[in-house]
Amino acid sequence: MWYWFLKWTIFRPVCVVAFRPWIKGDENIPEGGAILAGNHLSAGDTFLLPALIHRRLTFPAKAELFAGDRGVRSKVVAWFLKAVGQVPMDRSGGRASATGLGPVTQTLKDGGLVGIFPEGTRSGDGRLYKGRTGVARLALDGGVPVLPVGFVNTAFTRGLFGIPVMRRPGVIIGKPLDFSAFEGRQDELKVLRHVTDEVMAAIQELTGQEYADVYGTRVKFGDLKDADLTPHLKSRPGDDRPAPTPPA
Repeated sequence: MWYWFLKWTIFRPVCVVAFRPWIKGDENIPEGGAILAGNHLSAGDTFLLPALIHRRLTFPAKAELFAGDRGVRSKVVAWFLKAVGQVPMDRSGGRASATGLGPVTQTLKDGGLVGIFPEGTRSGDGRLYKGRTGVARLALDGGVPVLPVGFVNTAFTRGLFGIPVMRRPGVIIGKPLDFSAFEGRQDELKVLRHVTDEVMAAIQELTGQEYADVYGTRVKFGDLKDADLTPHLKSRPGDDRPAPTPPA
């Protein structure tokens, strides 16, 4: 109940009036379980997409945000996430992250719609970065299609009185990608990487972004911060990685 109440009384009206957004391809969203996988330009992406589409959308959130054990603010955040039906996901990495996908996979198997940003962090320079393979594991575990989503002009700029605004942001939803040919192979790293690259390539087709074949976290916080990324630029995600052997 809280999800629809907040959507129709706050998030959608504010988005429509303040930002004048547009959306294309909403009709591509199927009934039943599916993943919406998009590029990530700003925090606005997380509320713009669910405000504009006709179906309820679940975004996985960091598991620790659900604890509410770090003061009043964290309690409010935990209440909000639970009230609007978001699900926890372990993002600590490795086997813990794979196991932590369980609640998200169940949402998909129950016919829900899940939103995810495969880059794992917002792009600080407008480029598209290498996707993390969680999106592939979710698609194969849940047996659902992936719809590429392209966000355009969603970065915030300073508006009147210094208030952050998005100027005519747009959302483009592509046609579903079917990876059922790889069913049962979600433990093969080459398969996960191939599926993820195909998802990122479909996103790039929608947005026209320049692609860097490195994780965005390395560029924002790691060894590639302030580095020349020219050696890492590729025309398409996965263009130099061989596709996995097709099923027998």
